[in-house]
Amino acid sequence: MRILTGLFFCSQANNEVLEFIKPAWNKMVAISLEEKWMFLKREALSGNDDDSLPASDDFFSLVFPWEALLSDGIHYTDFVRSLFIQPDFFARIRPGYKNQVKDKLISRSVPFGIIREDSLSFNNTTQLSDVVELDKEVVIQDDSSQRIADFLKPLRTGKMLKVWDCCAGSGGKSILVKDILGEIELTVSDIRESILINLRKRFSTAGIKEYRSHLIDLTKPASQGSGYSAGAFDLVICDVPCSGSGTWARTPEQLYFWSETKILSYVQTQERITSRIIPYIKKGGYLLYITCSVFKEENENRVNSIMQQF
Repeated sequence: MRILTGLFFCSQANNEVLEFIKPAWNKMVAISLEEKWMFLKREALSGNDDDSLPASDDFFSLVFPWEALLSDGIHYTDFVRSLFIQPDFFARIRPGYKNQVKDKLISRSVPFGIIREDSLSFNNTTQLSDVVELDKEVVIQDDSSQRIADFLKPLRTGKMLKVWDCCAGSGGKSILVKDILGEIELTVSDIRESILINLRKRFSTAGIKEYRSHLIDLTKPASQGSGYSAGAFDLVICDVPCSGSGTWARTPEQLYFWSETKILSYVQTQERITSRIIPYIKKGGYLLYITCSVFKEENENRVNSIMQQF
């Protein structure tokens, strides 16, 4: 029943499974989430369906009861509604490949949307690797991650910058930084050797050959610094471990497992990492602090704390 209920909430058009098992539900798929909730409540009260539904009429607080924890500027009900919509996936066209990539997509009749000049959206079932060369021509990267380019463009001064991507993951943001800033002295690090192996493969495909990589646990003082002295970097990019709550539309099961108490653990990790990397930023340099969280405690509260301390 839970699977059918989830399918009902996520469907906006006729669904064959619902039509076969719950035809009355299928007739109601186009109504709003709130109306769907009240419809199921009425069905339960009439004895037609499961009568174990929660008593509350407030659908949004049942799905996401942490409204008070959201960052400023996030519209609560719009955010909750977004959790029931399978997101598109996004790709960033790398410099010099715009016409080539679009020609390939059009020739293969691959539908795409244009978000910005070098940013495209696709249906989440699209097999993009069959059409273009990933990491060479395009980089699969969420739209929000691509937008860090807006913070990087003012740093294009013609001077070779020293950049440290300290929680680099598989390197998507480092590739973006290289594409935006051009010639840089790049250092990457992560706590996971397996993901650094993936990063090196992606860098090879992307044509990035000159860089330093380090396996570092930045939660431990003994590992900090990559062998550099204080004030070594013009820019440190810090995409910290976080709740990931901004991506829960892709992993909605996290709503079931999440508890408010987990935020403190993430914040403590974020505090340890930022306190250990900031001394390596040059005077007048930049820290680009990134999360994929919707929670204030991981976002503006953390940034305010950093600014007060340093």
